[in-house]
Amino acid sequence: MHQSIAPISLAAAAAIFLTGCGGPAPSSTGSTTAEPSSASATPTSPAPTSPAKAYTNEDLTAIVTGLRDAQGRALTVVPAAQVDQGLIVARELLKNAVITPKDCGVLADNNTQVPEGSTYAAGASLAAEAKTATIVTVFAVKDPAVMTGQFDKSEAAIRDCSTYTVELKGQKITSAMKPLEVPVEADKSMSALQTQTLPTGQKQAVLTVTGVKGTLAATAVKTGTTGTVTASAAPELARLVNAALAAG
Repeated sequence: MHQSIAPISLAAAAAIFLTGCGGPAPSSTGSTTAEPSSASATPTSPAPTSPAKAYTNEDLTAIVTGLRDAQGRALTVVPAAQVDQGLIVARELLKNAVITPKDCGVLADNNTQVPEGSTYAAGASLAAEAKTATIVTVFAVKDPAVMTGQFDKSEAAIRDCSTYTVELKGQKITSAMKPLEVPVEADKSMSALQTQTLPTGQKQAVLTVTGVKGTLAATAVKTGTTGTVTASAAPELARLVNAALAAG
């Protein structure tokens, strides 16, 4: 099991990077300008807003613990220390990585850090016979603007980076990214199927579905060799995302 948990912790860390790192970014839909008000209009005070919901690591672990995979099995919780180690390893690896085109580096930005005060938890389900893994991460921040900003930046990168390469220590991985339209019960969502060609020539598929609701994000990832993971599994991942957000 320990040999399996190590790569899963890296995958969980990657999902956190995708939805949670960095600060606010411009919205992918651009800015809007309000219509001028009438000169005789009376200024009004903004309506009071409710404070954003806060989540502890324990809250998020409880959400993950309650999830079930497509076979009805409970997910195995990835210890927080394993996810933290995965984040550290990912940052160190990416420091020397060359990503082409450069703008696609937002998908694995080595200059960003998990925002202060953020919380997260992860769980995994391994299908030994199919040789696939399903990883779910739930991630929360204090300020919903942070979540929205990074989501918009990641969504734009997924749309624009149909093909990109990551080169590290002379080894190159080429990725082909295809955005998918997957219904998710969330304020914002994005999905994609990525095919990675490894330095050995082996091809690996990574299917991702992400949903955001307020300060909470849930990402479900299914990974395996090409052919074992296809877009047909997207509804299965959307169900996990929906369940996680509903539990929050």
